[in-house]
Amino acid sequence: MESGRQGTRSGAAPAVRWGDVVLSAVAAVSWAFIGMAGVAALGLHLLDADASGSLGPMTAAVVAAGVGGRVTPSGDVSAFGLDSAQAHTSIDVAPLGVGLVGALLLSWFFLRSLRAAGVEISAGELLARVGAVVVLFLGMLGGLVWAGHDIITIDGSKLGLNDIPGAGSLPGGIADKLPGGIGDALPDRLGDLVKAEAKVGFTVQTGATLLGGAVFVVGVLLIALLASRRTPLPPALGAVHRVVRPAVSALVTVLLVAVLAGLAAAVYAMIGDDHPRRIAGAALLGAPNGVWIGVPLGLFVPWDGSATGALTKVLPDPLDDLLRVSSDRPVTLGRLAELDGRVWLLAVAMALMMLFAGVLTAVRSPVVRAPWGFAGRCALRLGVVTALALPLLVRLTDVSADASLSVLGFDAFGAGLDLHGSLGMALLLGAAWGAGAGALGALLACAAGAAGSRVAPLALPAPERPGTPTGPYRPSRPYRPANPDTNPYLKNPFDRRGGDGVDAAPTVASPVRPESRPRGQGPDWPSPPPPPPPPGPTRDRRRPPEQPGG
Repeated sequence: MESGRQGTRSGAAPAVRWGDVVLSAVAAVSWAFIGMAGVAALGLHLLDADASGSLGPMTAAVVAAGVGGRVTPSGDVSAFGLDSAQAHTSIDVAPLGVGLVGALLLSWFFLRSLRAAGVEISAGELLARVGAVVVLFLGMLGGLVWAGHDIITIDGSKLGLNDIPGAGSLPGGIADKLPGGIGDALPDRLGDLVKAEAKVGFTVQTGATLLGGAVFVVGVLLIALLASRRTPLPPALGAVHRVVRPAVSALVTVLLVAVLAGLAAAVYAMIGDDHPRRIAGAALLGAPNGVWIGVPLGLFVPWDGSATGALTKVLPDPLDDLLRVSSDRPVTLGRLAELDGRVWLLAVAMALMMLFAGVLTAVRSPVVRAPWGFAGRCALRLGVVTALALPLLVRLTDVSADASLSVLGFDAFGAGLDLHGSLGMALLLGAAWGAGAGALGALLACAAGAAGSRVAPLALPAPERPGTPTGPYRPSRPYRPANPDTNPYLKNPFDRRGGDGVDAAPTVASPVRPESRPRGQGPDWPSPPPPPPPPGPTRDRRRPPEQPGG
């Protein structure tokens, strides 16, 4: 019975090593927050956000938003003699670049600690490790909630108020229609507002942030366990190795490759641009947002959206033009292609991405049936995984932002952006795309002879795993038909001449079938007795004979 760090296969479960559990949780959570804080601070600095406020609280707020928290901005610009002048701002968008870095670091350290725990892990120890990571993660997130509040100074000249027609005098005789002489004072107030500096604060909500952080860390650990093909699981979850993990790991791989492609596109856009720092900062914070919006859109998932004001500038072309012109119709790939035919390349890229996921699923899945049955299993598994993953991407990339500055009920500055995908269509289209890509990828892998060539050891049956001890009669696959003339294990070990020069026994083939013997091991015959010594006097041949006369 194996025990200790190698796990146990029978008997009582080993005790949880709380020292290893706590140390691994501290390492995973610490590195995750260090990585997220570094990316958030660098992105904000490249966007010159630290010029209007303190970088520390803004970094804490962005990290909290990146892990599912909620940041509430608010402000008051009533210092101009107009008590009803207020700034209203609401933001509901997660900087997925920050969250993705934290998820990757958290997963890597967590999975590494599980691999160091042994070849098998008990359910109790797995739950203890997950619980320690969740508790420590929420504790550190609570510190960010306490630090994530500050006041930002907004320069009025950058709000776009200079673009208001008739900034010095209201157009169209509006001033004459306003009661109480307000029309005479309003143009001067707007001119003062352009030169003013507004104070806008932001606060991280405690309850919503802790709840979002708990969902984030549990979801990250669950996806990491389902996607890692070389991490041990409790024996009761042995089917996950060969049924779930190949498809999940394939889909996660192609989504991460898509993000790398988005970062490469950002680097290309920086070449020759007048503001490369802003492109770099936006890519660090929001590259996964743009890429993972394009994935459902390229798979024909419809979106509902609207954009007004300065926030239309953050959308890629031709999406900004489509939302600016018409917002009462859903955003589809066909409508975007009417504005720019190159949009169809997005559909081609997404189809190739899904086909790549299908091939990876077939390469990483054990082959136990005919090609058509194998293709059906790959189609079913990748279809289910994609049907669950595509609505998750749609939910993660939802955007809702609104910023307005109203004076006496008149909007002096307004900007809004809403973009929401259809979860139902994402579920149906994900199942269809996953099933088709899984079947076609499996057939291609079988035709190329690559099906099952990259199966993880944990996905193999126990007798076929590397390092599993084998007995003398454990069946194995023969490489060629057995030949008694060349195989010494098919001969009787007593077939040799004795001391009297008479054959001891005729050559007899072993009763054990050739295909039941592993390579390099023979039948369990008893060791033959040593041959008798030759007749004659015994002489020690190591000593030279004595010389006469010596």
